Amino acid sequence: MSTDSAGRVARSTVSPHSETTRHAPIRTFLHTADGVTIDSVYDPKAVVYDASAPPVRDLVFVIAHGFTGDVDRPHVRRVVKAFTQYGAVVTFSFRGHGASGGRSTVGDREVLDLAAAVQWARSLGHARVATVGFSMGGSVVLRHAALYRPGREGRTEAHSDAVVSVSAPARWYYRGTAPMRRVHWLVTRPEGRLVSRYGLRTRIHHREWDPVPLSPVEAVPRIAPTPLLIVHGDRDGYFPLDHPRMLAAAAGEHGELWVEPGMGHAEHAADGELLGRIGDWGVMAGG
Repeated sequence: MSTDSAGRVARSTVSPHSETTRHAPIRTFLHTADGVTIDSVYDPKAVVYDASAPPVRDLVFVIAHGFTGDVDRPHVRRVVKAFTQYGAVVTFSFRGHGASGGRSTVGDREVLDLAAAVQWARSLGHARVATVGFSMGGSVVLRHAALYRPGREGRTEAHSDAVVSVSAPARWYYRGTAPMRRVHWLVTRPEGRLVSRYGLRTRIHHREWDPVPLSPVEAVPRIAPTPLLIVHGDRDGYFPLDHPRMLAAAAGEHGELWVEPGMGHAEHAADGELLGRIGDWGVMAGG
């Protein structure tokens, strides 16, 4: 996949449904169920493919970035590069982020963005999908897995086969740390939304949630029996350890918790060793 001088992924004009380009990197805009355009990138697994081999049916990771991220951010591309050692990767910019349309609802309607990305991944020939979310994206993969279940009428192509939630909150409206108080200022104040729009390339919707969406901790029990991994750093400056512990308790036996010593928050704090372990877990759990 080529990049420009800013490290951004070059946009491909090939059709995502072409058999002859099945293994080539692809960039396109997807359309969500509510009509929002989502900037999306497909990276194949980092191996040399045999052109005579059967259509690709292996694992694909669908990455849900954190608040203010997008597909072109270096920390997101680093995650993609790590996971292509274990499977193909689809990543996308949530609504209101980067080149995607719409405005961010900070974890509510973003479930529709993830569903569109999962459906696209399956349309490319992948039978197994592991969703991996960071921070806000971590809450989205939990709610998505609870709402899009295997075999549910009309939603079968959007479900995940394994779920990894990294640095996610357990409950909404948390303001117990200074970083989260800054996030709430960005989201709830007109001047904060201006800073976010022009300084962080993130356009935030001015409307409050109505109704309030299912919280992550309420979503987790509905994910079983889909395998679930919860990852959290013991130095996370946004969400202290009571958040992952609440999620793990709600998951019960079908969930697994990794508390990472010395780790901070989300993609920036996830080193190559941790990403490799998550990749290994996804290969085993997504089978």
